[in-house]
Amino acid sequence: MKVIGMIGGMSWESTAEYYRIINQTVRARLGGQHSAKTLLYSVDFQEVEQLQREERWDEADTLMVECGRRLERGGADFLIICTNTMHRSAPAIQSAVALPLLHIADATALRVREAGVRRLGLLGTRFTMEQDFYKGRLAEKHGLDVLVPEEEDRGVIHTVIYEELCRGRIRAESRREYLRIMDGLAARGAEAIVLGCTEISMLIDDSVSPLPTYDTTDLHAKALVAAALA
Repeated sequence: MKVIGMIGGMSWESTAEYYRIINQTVRARLGGQHSAKTLLYSVDFQEVEQLQREERWDEADTLMVECGRRLERGGADFLIICTNTMHRSAPAIQSAVALPLLHIADATALRVREAGVRRLGLLGTRFTMEQDFYKGRLAEKHGLDVLVPEEEDRGVIHTVIYEELCRGRIRAESRREYLRIMDGLAARGAEAIVLGCTEISMLIDDSVSPLPTYDTTDLHAKALVAAALA
């Protein structure tokens, strides 16, 4: 079994979900008392959130690279970033660290394409929805058509993530707002919804969604178990 190097803490609520899914999947695959071999470097999310908010992306890259280097020195065999937004730093990490990095958008796109879906609605932080590092990868590398909510609704999605979900708060009112926004994406032709923030699955799943959902936390965690056991 390979050692998984996890850059986490963004937020710790979703990193805890990664840890749970990874170990449950390993146990299901191998049986007995098996669990995953992992190294976790968990950041102080306040520092990362401030860099994001102030768009100090070069400093964010430097921080993420140092996380990757610490895990490399610790003996990890490959890396994951336990968040969608900070995959913005994936190219910087890959250029500075010799270990392979399993990209969350690739794990998601694989399952989407297997299902025959081509037009996706994307929910995530404002950075993930508006910048090209994520939706551009889905479009250019995987041939997917990606729709995002209108500007005002992007603000709603973003605020709920940072002010509620990253603090472990689940509100029925926010769920209704997300469902309204998802209905709008469906009306524009989305065939499915990518939950492109690792906290959104705390609020939304297929039992309430108007469209099939792709939970990036679950898909990423299971893909890295497959890599660790390969």
